[in-house]
Amino acid sequence: MGLSEASGRRDTQALLPVTQTMELRNRDYHVERPLMNQQQLEELGHRTLATRTYQWRTWFQCSRARARALLFQYLPVLSWLPRYPLRDWLLGDLLAGLSVAIMQLPQGLAYALLAGLPPVFGLYSSFYPVFVYFLFGTSRHISVGTFAVMSVMVGSVTESLAPDENFLQGVNATVDEVTRDHVRVQLASTLSVLVGLFQVGLGLVRFGFVVTYLSEPLVRGYTTAASVQVFVSQLKYVFGLQLNSHSGPLSLIYTVLEVCSLLPRSVVGTVVTALVSGVVLVLLKLLSDKLHRYLPMPIPGELLTLIGATGISYGVGLKSRFGVDVVGDIPAGLLPPAAPSPQLFASLVGYAFTIAVVGFAIAISLGKIFALRHGYRVDSNQELVALGLSNLIGGIFQCFPVSCSMSRSLVQEGSGGNTQVAGAVSSLFILIIIVKLGELFRDLPKAVLAAAIIVNLKGMLKQFTDIPSLWKSNQMDLLIWLVTFVATILLNLDIGLAIAIVFSLLLVVFRTQLPRYSVLGQVPDTDIYQDVAEYSEAREVPGVKVFRSSATMYFANAELYSDALKKRCGVDVDHLISKKKKWLRKQEQKLKRMQKTLQKQTASSEGTSVSVQVNTNITDVESNNVDDSMARASAGNELEDTTVSGQEDAKAANGSTLKALGLPQPHFHSLVLDLGALSFVDTVCIKSLKNIFRDFREIEVEVYMAACHAPVVSQLEAGHFFDASITKRHLFASVHDAVLFALQHPRSSPASPVSTTKL
Repeated sequence: MGLSEASGRRDTQALLPVTQTMELRNRDYHVERPLMNQQQLEELGHRTLATRTYQWRTWFQCSRARARALLFQYLPVLSWLPRYPLRDWLLGDLLAGLSVAIMQLPQGLAYALLAGLPPVFGLYSSFYPVFVYFLFGTSRHISVGTFAVMSVMVGSVTESLAPDENFLQGVNATVDEVTRDHVRVQLASTLSVLVGLFQVGLGLVRFGFVVTYLSEPLVRGYTTAASVQVFVSQLKYVFGLQLNSHSGPLSLIYTVLEVCSLLPRSVVGTVVTALVSGVVLVLLKLLSDKLHRYLPMPIPGELLTLIGATGISYGVGLKSRFGVDVVGDIPAGLLPPAAPSPQLFASLVGYAFTIAVVGFAIAISLGKIFALRHGYRVDSNQELVALGLSNLIGGIFQCFPVSCSMSRSLVQEGSGGNTQVAGAVSSLFILIIIVKLGELFRDLPKAVLAAAIIVNLKGMLKQFTDIPSLWKSNQMDLLIWLVTFVATILLNLDIGLAIAIVFSLLLVVFRTQLPRYSVLGQVPDTDIYQDVAEYSEAREVPGVKVFRSSATMYFANAELYSDALKKRCGVDVDHLISKKKKWLRKQEQKLKRMQKTLQKQTASSEGTSVSVQVNTNITDVESNNVDDSMARASAGNELEDTTVSGQEDAKAANGSTLKALGLPQPHFHSLVLDLGALSFVDTVCIKSLKNIFRDFREIEVEVYMAACHAPVVSQLEAGHFFDASITKRHLFASVHDAVLFALQHPRSSPASPVSTTKL
């Protein structure tokens, strides 16, 4: 049937009444073709081995077109910026860039505290990486910059390698904040360089697929645990407490216990400031959500709260009168670039790889969501390079590692952003603040920044609702979510992520080791075979057993596959084989005893002498000769009869049947293995399949295979699976082909001619 004819029939059917449509659907479906095994299929389809393409050969080709393609690939801004539609997109990008910058300012200041750094370094991290991503990124809507999860991961590194206890001075054991901040900035910037190197390197070797090992439940469980870490880390600013630095496993638990023990020492002014700021910020967000239809851009709640709190702090004197801790001096201008510290590489390399993977996973997940929504493509490898260059160049200019923010990305998209021009506009706005306006926020209370961070955690903390939804939909995914969350909470962010990845991969292996094994039956009047346990109308074909596994067979589950097959067939295959071999051994021993007896009789006959009288006459001699000849003939006949009898016994033993041995016979004569689920085979799988053929043939059951994919057939050929006893005539194009052949030839060899059959 041609394509135009099929489409015409569908159009006609769409115009028919419902009753006529149902009648068309209820018509019988007939296909007539010859019953086909793998050998005939290859001959009919002219199968040839697929030619291998070596992509690495193109890497060394030099041409003008290739140079241009590489330039556009690694510098995407050159491909889209010359075609930028100014009239259509510029106004939206300007408005989106301003909206994102308004959010970026308070978040940059706040997330720098999460990283354990002075707030101004959050502004630096909101400028350099954003502009670099504008040049190299492929996503048009994500907002690169400071992010809570990344900041708390950096903070765990800086506080563990440069704790406050290392900078105590004087009789009162006060912390030397200047020296401490200098060391932590050096740690964070070096960490950013290492993160950038990892990401660029992985991107250049086309390693963007590494993010596929981070499933959505894993990422959501991890970010939920990270949000709890963020929440706990801000408690010291909310209550105005001085806490000891805790790092490593159970550090979160120790921090919570210490906060609870020091609650009586809380600064009342700090607590009130945090509560009022949080309430105001929540009300502004609720008002923005309610009026978002009528506003060209969201109400900048964080910025308004920061400006109001800074004004009140300056006017009332919160620091001097109530002891509220403030941000302090914010230096104007940009810092000169500084080289990273190579001596710190060894202690930071493990943290850097973890942060690089997590940052890329968050960015590519959001990037693909927006790309799917707006109909364009995001290159995962180029995204790795773009993020890596953002962190690498940012680290040289005293920035800490960054990724993209979900809240800012949603604002950038919702306020009319179309390209990364919005990101460039926001970075330029941040540059103006760094150069001219940053010093205005020196009286900003840190408690206000902590309140802004906690309020913005609402989206990630809402992910706790994944637990009931995953319980209903997929409990294995729920297990991954819970293990990731608990491991990250108890063992910190780096170890928790490693355990989560290992656990999720082991769970995949475990699920392939315990797939669903099914005995298939034919759905009436069709060539479709389904699990008889699920389809009540599916009936097993008499004399033929059809077996299927829901997962591929490989070294980890090959033995389990064989055990499940023998169990589902309802026959104790191993017991029958052992009984048969035991009987054959007895017959062999009996034959050997008979042969020994025969040899003794022959030797005795040859050694017997005939007594003859010397003086006998010729007649007596002739008579004795006749008697001797008769004795020899009798002995010879007995030997021949015994030998023939032994040969017949041996033949009976070698060709013995289960029925002749008195052993129970299987209720089926053929076994069909549905191998449609196989995606690959290894040597263990090939050996297991050969053993299945051998064992079932021992109990007089012929084995066939069906529905193998072409790559699997090629691997079977490469593994020398096919030989004189197992040929491609044992492999059929479909299960129905194999079943029909088994019914037509219940005891014959697959080499028999195949007839045309209607399916």
